[in-house]
Amino acid sequence: MNDASFQLKGSAVSIVVIELYQFSVDSFAEQLGQKVRQAPQFFQQSPVVISLEKLTEDQPVDFTALLDICREFHLQPMALRAVPEHLVAAARETHLALIPATQRNDTELETPQAEPASSDTQPEVVVKKIVEERLVRRPTKVITRPVRSGQQVYSDGDLVVMAQVSAGAEVLADGDIHIYGTLRGRALAGVQGDTNAKIFCQNLSAELIAIAGNFILSDSLQEKCWQDAAYISLEEDSLQVQPLS
Repeated sequence: MNDASFQLKGSAVSIVVIELYQFSVDSFAEQLGQKVRQAPQFFQQSPVVISLEKLTEDQPVDFTALLDICREFHLQPMALRAVPEHLVAAARETHLALIPATQRNDTELETPQAEPASSDTQPEVVVKKIVEERLVRRPTKVITRPVRSGQQVYSDGDLVVMAQVSAGAEVLADGDIHIYGTLRGRALAGVQGDTNAKIFCQNLSAELIAIAGNFILSDSLQEKCWQDAAYISLEEDSLQVQPLS
C-alpha cells in the first residue's frame, strides 16, 4: 500500500502575463477591460503573472488597486515578476509569489584546489567550469482526430494535428504547432519560452494564437490571412502572421 499523501508533477497551463509599463487606476482598468471583452472566454478565471520588468523607473504602484481590477475582470493573479527594489516591501504584502525576471542559462562553478606546498614557487590555480543548460525538444506528438471544444492537447515537443481544432479547444506545445485542418480555437507554441517556435495552419480562424507568451486575439487576426493558410513566427516580441504559400 502506498502511504504517500501526494505526488508532485509538472504541468503546462495557459498563463496570461501582464507587462506593466506604468500604472494609473483609470487607464489600466479601461485598457484591461478592452482586452478582456475581445475574448472573454479566454480570460475567464485565467491565472495571471504581472511583470514589472518594463515598469518606468521609480514608478509607484498601488498593488491593492491593481489586483482588485484584475479580479474584477475575472482574472486570477498568482505572481509578481521582476519586482523593482523600491516596490519589494509593498509586493510582499500582496502574499503573491515573487519571481525573478529571467533564469540564467549558465552557472559558474568555482572548484577549490588543494593548497600548494610552497606559495613562493607555485601560483594559486582556480578552475572555473561553465555548465550550460540546453533546450532539448521531445518527440513530435501527432493527433489524428479533431480537437473538440473544451479539450486541451499538450506536447512537450512539436505538435501535429491532422484535423480541425474547434472553437473553445486549446493546443499547446513546447515546440512548433502544425494544424492541417481549420484552427478555430487557441494555439500556443513555445510555451516554455522557445522564441523560435512557429505555428502553421491550413485555415486561420483562431480565437487566439501565441508564441512564447506573446499573443494575438481574433479581432487582430481577422486583418491578417483570416481563413487562409498561414504561418506565425515571433520577431522582436511581435507576432508576424504571413501567408503560407
